[in-house]
Amino acid sequence: MDNIYILMLVALAVLAIVDLVVGVSNDAVNFLNSAIGSKAIPYRTIMIVASLGIFIGAVYSSGMMEVARKGIFIPGEFYFDEIMIIFLAVMITDILLLDFFNTLGMPTSTTVSIVFSLLGATVVMALIKIGASSSETMADIGNYINSEKAIEIITGILLSVVIAFTLGALVQWLSRLVFSFHYEQKMKNFGAIFGGLTLTAISYFIFFKGLKGAPNYSAFKEILATNFWIVIGIGFLFWTAFSILFTKIFKKSILLVVIAIGTFGLALAFSGNDLVNFIGVPMAAYHSYEAWSVSGEAANAFSMNVLEEKVPAEPLLLFISGAIMVLTLWFSKKARTVTETEIGLSRQGDGAEKFNPNILSRAVVKGSTKLASLLGGAIPQSTQDKIAKSFEKPEVKIPAGKAHEIPAFDLIRASINLTVAGILIAIATSMKLPLSTTYVTFMVAMGTSLADRAWGRESAVYRVAGVLNVIGGWFFTAFSAFVAAGTLTYIIYIGRGPAIAILLLVALALLIRNYLSHKRKGIEKLDKSGLKKSESKTVQGIISESANNISNVVSRTNKIYTEVIKGLAKQDEKKLKKTKKGVEKLDNEIEDLRNNIFYFIKNLDDTSVRGSNFYIIILGYLTDVAQSLEYITKKSYKHVNNNHKALKFNQIKDLQEINASFEHLLMDIVNIFDTKDFERLEGILDRKEKAYADISAKIEKQIQRTRTEESSPKNTTLYFNLLMETKDLVTALIHLMEEYYNSYKKN
Repeated sequence: MDNIYILMLVALAVLAIVDLVVGVSNDAVNFLNSAIGSKAIPYRTIMIVASLGIFIGAVYSSGMMEVARKGIFIPGEFYFDEIMIIFLAVMITDILLLDFFNTLGMPTSTTVSIVFSLLGATVVMALIKIGASSSETMADIGNYINSEKAIEIITGILLSVVIAFTLGALVQWLSRLVFSFHYEQKMKNFGAIFGGLTLTAISYFIFFKGLKGAPNYSAFKEILATNFWIVIGIGFLFWTAFSILFTKIFKKSILLVVIAIGTFGLALAFSGNDLVNFIGVPMAAYHSYEAWSVSGEAANAFSMNVLEEKVPAEPLLLFISGAIMVLTLWFSKKARTVTETEIGLSRQGDGAEKFNPNILSRAVVKGSTKLASLLGGAIPQSTQDKIAKSFEKPEVKIPAGKAHEIPAFDLIRASINLTVAGILIAIATSMKLPLSTTYVTFMVAMGTSLADRAWGRESAVYRVAGVLNVIGGWFFTAFSAFVAAGTLTYIIYIGRGPAIAILLLVALALLIRNYLSHKRKGIEKLDKSGLKKSESKTVQGIISESANNISNVVSRTNKIYTEVIKGLAKQDEKKLKKTKKGVEKLDNEIEDLRNNIFYFIKNLDDTSVRGSNFYIIILGYLTDVAQSLEYITKKSYKHVNNNHKALKFNQIKDLQEINASFEHLLMDIVNIFDTKDFERLEGILDRKEKAYADISAKIEKQIQRTRTEESSPKNTTLYFNLLMETKDLVTALIHLMEEYYNSYKKN
């Protein structure tokens, strides 16, 4: 029987390593988003600074493991076998939940995940014990759970979300009012004071929060507590002098130092205080086994009072954990995905939005707009004009193809993000209030974005939807962790060894599936075979660049149409579903080109404005092509998915004949645009009447069949829909060729 607990310990050790990986992938956004988003310092330098912070913080995590041991449950109320079941259920739940959010690219809280997993598992185990007892009732569940701590954590979540967002917005608004977006000159005059304030705040945060587990920390804490204002004053004078010297010697902005040290500080605090979320449970399990193995008592009779004692973490384990976290930071692609989500939501400029608007986001934006109008009416116009001047953004002209090099936000906002987040976390720590570093850093970033007017009328509804999705994900994390951990606890309690083996295999399968899914999405994102935005400034250049897109669309149209006919012939639901996805991808790419029309027109030469009219018309016809394909694939898939009667042999034969003729036409078009031999387009236009005639002939044949032998209304409807939409598809393509041919002849 002892062997099962050794195997459980081995499983927990492996799960701890996996949890470190998924945890860092999720939490890297907390300290990377400001430095990466502002492009203040090279990416490699950012990673080195963050790596140092993570490693030092991990090594100084000693003494921070108490939450997993006694923060949520009362150890003395459980026996060794019960506590091991709780720990295993918690780790499996935590890993799967965090990996799920990482795959989606959504930042969530590792603290909330582990705490609510512990809470859910403890509640279920307590209910099992109460159910087996003849003297206890549901009212006694409070004897097993540290309910006061759970309420503290939930309160901390709600408060941190509101306070971080509000304070971030207020400080950023005031900073922008002082420095404006044209801050370079004002930084020369007031940069030393700004640097002194921010670096003092960050230093306080590092000493008070980041080095909490360091040797002689109590001495640091005592000095800070008894001589707070003296220490802060000395720190301010030192950092102000440093800011002056740095600017004079290196001729660079002190904001670079603020961002670098702020990144180091948040990374330090993350690993120093969140390491418990990843290895706290396995270490508590190891200490439990260590105490039980020498007790001589049965596993179901050994009380876990030993967990009440404070046990420092082993230095070697902390060293190994720090190394794993640093390696994950460098090599985890999921960490980059989560970081991109937050930077995208706080981005100053326009661009593709990741989230779709919903009813709630629209209501929030409309309500906020009306409120802003009402408040604006109470402020004198002259004051409004002065404020507006501070928020005027500089016009930055970026060469074509270099848009990805634009920072998501400037150095002022990056500095405020790091400073405010650090101050809030330090204050909460001094008041012994539990909070999530993820929630604080995310909401501060969103607050500063709002204050900076990054959420304009063009993007607000999408950004608010994104923020609401992320916040909703946080509560989903708590609920899912509680329910899943509780469920797994019951399953393991009932099934023991076999249940553990099955759950570990299922967890492994889900992790592999999520990895492959994320990898596939990454490959699709890097795929350069899609439609390209036009970057030319002349009509001739637009015609040449558009040729590649037309060839791409026509080639994909040929493939999709052929696959639809094959899918209908074989009643292949999977193939038809795949064609639907192919059309969705094509439609999204065309929509992306349409969304870029504003910037395309802005980029044109004054002598080439006629090219914009040509480009817009071309996109209109490409949209018509995509809509026809969408209708054809949607109707075909719906017919087969609903298990209606298959098309008859003669109908399939007619469609295959149409497809053969259509395929020949499309391949000729692709060849013309690949070789840019546009003179041959005249021959394509001459084939228009024959294409229409072929489709009309098939329609006439079906009318005759319907009057004499057809018996399936659904079958007939689908067939006519396919033919009529094919005719519209041909029309869109012919119009596209006519427009292209006419524009080509004019040049």
